[in-house]
Amino acid sequence: MDIHRVLVKPTITEKSTLLQESGKYTFQIALGANKVEVKQAVETNFGVTVLDVNITKLRGKKKRYGPRIKQRPDIKKAVVTLQQGDRINLVEGL
Repeated sequence: MDIHRVLVKPTITEKSTLLQESGKYTFQIALGANKVEVKQAVETNFGVTVLDVNITKLRGKKKRYGPRIKQRPDIKKAVVTLQQGDRINLVEGL
């Protein structure tokens, strides 16, 4: 898989911003990506050293719209632990 297509977008929530204080960053990643590809993508895109990658797959919920039942898409998330002292600036302008 192309390294530039592994990271879909950063996850910016209240919980993820609290994790950033301890050097952990969360990203939504491509469904076909694995830990090695995520590590390479973060290190090349942000110029940091990655110590650990944890991946979780979230199944899409089924939602009802009148008589129809639709399913939201599955997503895959990665929590990346960086070396102490490394930082990623996800929110520009602060």
